[in-house]
Amino acid sequence: MPAARGVKRSASKSSATTASTGPKNKKKRGAVQLEIPSAPKKRGCVLTCGQGDVGQLGLGEDVMETTKFKQVASLGNKIVDVHAGGMHTVALDSDGKVWTFGCNDEGALGRPTSNEKEEGTPKTVDLPFPAVAISAGDSHSAALLDNGDVYAWGAFRDSHGSMGLVVRGREGKACKEPVKVEIGEQAVAVASGGDHLVILSTSGSVYTMGCGEQGQLGRLSQRSASRDARQGFSALLSPARVSLRGGAAAVWAGHHASFALQPAGRLLAWGLNNYGQLGITGEKRKTALYAPTECDAFGDKTWSCVAVGQHHSLALDEHGAAHAVGRCDYGRLGLGDRPGDAETLEPIPKLQNKKCISIAAGTCSSFAVTDDGEAYAWGMGSEGQLGTGARADCGEPALAVLPVAAGGTARPALRVAAGGQHAVLLVVSAVVYVLCRGRWPCCRSPPAAPRAPRCASPPADSTPCCSW
Repeated sequence: MPAARGVKRSASKSSATTASTGPKNKKKRGAVQLEIPSAPKKRGCVLTCGQGDVGQLGLGEDVMETTKFKQVASLGNKIVDVHAGGMHTVALDSDGKVWTFGCNDEGALGRPTSNEKEEGTPKTVDLPFPAVAISAGDSHSAALLDNGDVYAWGAFRDSHGSMGLVVRGREGKACKEPVKVEIGEQAVAVASGGDHLVILSTSGSVYTMGCGEQGQLGRLSQRSASRDARQGFSALLSPARVSLRGGAAAVWAGHHASFALQPAGRLLAWGLNNYGQLGITGEKRKTALYAPTECDAFGDKTWSCVAVGQHHSLALDEHGAAHAVGRCDYGRLGLGDRPGDAETLEPIPKLQNKKCISIAAGTCSSFAVTDDGEAYAWGMGSEGQLGTGARADCGEPALAVLPVAAGGTARPALRVAAGGQHAVLLVVSAVVYVLCRGRWPCCRSPPAAPRAPRCASPPADSTPCCSW
């Protein structure tokens, strides 16, 4: 259960960011050179489910919880990305505006609020330029702007309580409004763990900041990764580079861990590995790793994205096959009844013949969206966060219950995000789906070549069928 308003929350009650593909990279004289990405193109509507006691569902004051996904009507149909924090939600629209709603106790919304109604009502964050990517943690959020700048707001937490966000003589105090995070070069990606932030730069360098007690910063020894160390907050809240020979092409973060994919395909991780959730075996299993280490349990496959829960991880290979590793209780791995945890990446049987395009890992739950628009959930469901219509745990992937569109079918899902006790889905706009369905599957996947749309009339939101 989420902590009550005003009650300090444990660092373990955190979010897990939605896994997404990394930015494009191109080699230049043997060095890594990455480009600032564009925002996702597919637009849609936002659905939420689970616990909503502090407004993280965005469904109004009367909806405190729901076991089925419901639409956040006030966000319209222009959203291109969604992320779920521990007790708040962040969305990005096609104009580059960032929307937030949920708990604002420590500034995670990045905007002033005076009451619970304002917190639970989606509103925009004031940023100097359009955003192209977003992330959300327990009590913080971040955005990558189209000029390569990174802005963050809220606060990190460690075992002692709130740490604040940046070093400006404000340690222990949250940043209620966005503040620029300086790394000395342009950024191409951001990823939020529960209480740390990972930034990938154009040169392929990885920078981290926030709580480092479980090794999730990857650049400090165990002795130095505490506010009680000699350097104190300055070593934690000032972004600094992780030593990665060869750089990185993509980064992901979860509750207490970080992953980096190198250009050659080598996957590295650091942070809490107490259940082998980093895919690192041998003597380094069941411990915390304070420096980047190769994920030997991932084998020789080529991996496209990773989602990190509290004690488990999910990963997609190049063919969209979903795999799981780590702690097995509550069914969070989706591997059905099994006697013990997964020490190596195991394919999820019920998704074996599915191509997944989006995955997310919550505290004890997991989610996947397939290329045909189906949304699956498994793991702990006690707060209704699986969206299956029940509060029962699921040991294998089960179809989420989505609102039915005209014609009696649900609209295709595009991507998914998992928070502390809630989940968020981005689905195809109802207008586009109704006009295109049955004529041409433009709502589900882009055409192989440019074609003239076959809709009887253009969608009301001016989104032509062929843009999908």
